[in-house]
Amino acid sequence: MSELIHRIKVFVYRIKGDRPDYLLLQRDQGAESSWGPVQGAIRFGEQLETAAQREVHEDIGLARPLDLIDLEMPARWVLGDEEVIEWHYAFHALPDADRILRLAPSWSDFRWADFSRAFPELALEVDRAAIMRLHTLLSAA
Repeated sequence: MSELIHRIKVFVYRIKGDRPDYLLLQRDQGAESSWGPVQGAIRFGEQLETAAQREVHEDIGLARPLDLIDLEMPARWVLGDEEVIEWHYAFHALPDADRILRLAPSWSDFRWADFSRAFPELALEVDRAAIMRLHTLLSAA
């Protein structure tokens, strides 16, 4: 019997001028760490939107989004005796969000990047698919 684990991944973005920039975070795991979005566990009984906002607040210190978007593309896989479901969201931050950003100790670095730089930096295919969907949604708006 496998254990079901729900996780949240949140792509924080801001609009500067007429284009979005995406926040990439790097874990504090030395040379092996890769760039990715805010991420963490969903607590028992917690709503997805609440988990997304909580993780952003705990990981980088931003309290409220201008908009919170469900990317409607959960990813599911089995790893040993664990079945993992990841829910992808986007968090619209203020243009000057970097002034108030504060990284949690589990993160070692951050950077803002436009889509052409952010996309290839993401190590996981599911993250690249999620940022592609977000960028497409933002470009269509």
